[in-house]
Amino acid sequence: MLARQAVAMLWLLVALAVLAAAAEIWRYVLLLQSRFGALSSGVVSASDTFVYTGASLALAVGTIAAGLTIWWLYVARLAATEVSGYEPGRTNKQFFWGMLVPGVNLAVAGSVFAELEHTAERGDPKQRPKPGKLVKWWWGLWIADGLLMAATLIWRFRDGVQAQADGVVLAAVTDLGGAALAVLTLLLIRRFVKLLAPIDTANVRLMRVVKVADAPTPPLRATRSFGSVR
Repeated sequence: MLARQAVAMLWLLVALAVLAAAAEIWRYVLLLQSRFGALSSGVVSASDTFVYTGASLALAVGTIAAGLTIWWLYVARLAATEVSGYEPGRTNKQFFWGMLVPGVNLAVAGSVFAELEHTAERGDPKQRPKPGKLVKWWWGLWIADGLLMAATLIWRFRDGVQAQADGVVLAAVTDLGGAALAVLTLLLIRRFVKLLAPIDTANVRLMRVVKVADAPTPPLRATRSFGSVR
């Protein structure tokens, strides 16, 4: 249930992040056009509304998606403990602090996914978790997107037309990076659900043998005479 809700919110975040990036690109185009003449006030107002609405909705949905993903991670760690038979190396307190503290979560989030992957695959508890390819891609994009977001916020304090244009480009790249990160996150959730969730018998299609073709003729048992000892 949590996985379905988290994946649904992540897909919504992907759509809103792409729309927010499109709004920033439109603003950048208007900035280029303003170099050669005045722009229509209606067009500028529509662009500003598009940018602020897209950014606000993406931020709100992103916060909800992040909360659902962290909640799902907590439950998934409990499920992984049940299937593997051993406790994770990180306590619940360390998990929540590591996932919620900005800056620290850039380093901790990837290791949490790697630990969950190791436990879900019933890895040796004495071995250090080694992240798979999908976890590595997610971790790298997570760090890059976090750094881009910080750079975008800092760039907003700079003055000048060129600084404003650069900030718009940074915002668009950050939005697209957020969309890509959301896609990788939902792919990770789906992968771990397959590793951890039990098979739902209600969704399993029952099958029966209808015909056997090209099978060898089975040997017949020798007949017994009447009254022989079995």
